Amino acid sequence: MKPSLANVSSAELSKFDKLASRWWDKNGESRPLHDLNPARLNYIADRVALNGARVLDVGCGGGILSEALAAAGANVTGIDLAPRVLEVARLHLHETGVQVDYREISIESLAAEMPAMFDAITCMEMLEHVPDPDSVIAACATLLKPGARLLLSTLNRTPQAFAAAIVGAEFVAGLLPRGTHHYAQFIRPSELAATLRARGFDLEDVSGLAYNPLTRRASVTSNPAVNYLACARKPA
Repeated sequence: MKPSLANVSSAELSKFDKLASRWWDKNGESRPLHDLNPARLNYIADRVALNGARVLDVGCGGGILSEALAAAGANVTGIDLAPRVLEVARLHLHETGVQVDYREISIESLAAEMPAMFDAITCMEMLEHVPDPDSVIAACATLLKPGARLLLSTLNRTPQAFAAAIVGAEFVAGLLPRGTHHYAQFIRPSELAATLRARGFDLEDVSGLAYNPLTRRASVTSNPAVNYLACARKPA
């Protein structure tokens, strides 16, 4: 697949490339990603035996989750289409010493190249940034081995999510650059569940992901009203 035909918005790529140099600044624009990462990693580790597993991190950005997965023992491939962000991800490996295979490739192209090769796929805070989320889910189904799991996180399309993720995070607290999110692209759990079922997945779990910007702590909850995590399994 040519980059111009990939399931990606050029405006979104430009937006994240502008943040590349500050991606690993835990007090910068990527602060929420750093703060959410431990809770996300725990959610994944509770459902996937990471040690020795072959894991694909879709929309890996600067590698915050990819490196954590690798440090937990996984063999990680991280893919993204933002070149400057990937350059930062590769450079950061020299500081930590962990191993991640970073590739600038769309998930649809990777699916044609590596079908049924991964024990798990993570796709965190990415679906709400692409024109066609269903295309991503379909590619994940191709890339996963039978019995493997897909771990997702995204934002619910609710008034609470609009207030927290856009008004609060972007305009009041300044935790994210303005324009990071578009409410119309938020995805209700019922919509995600329907897409997963249509692509042959068994949905195993939907959980909320709460974040307190004052304490900078995140936790998995039973309330998916704002940010939520999902785990789905490809049948054996």
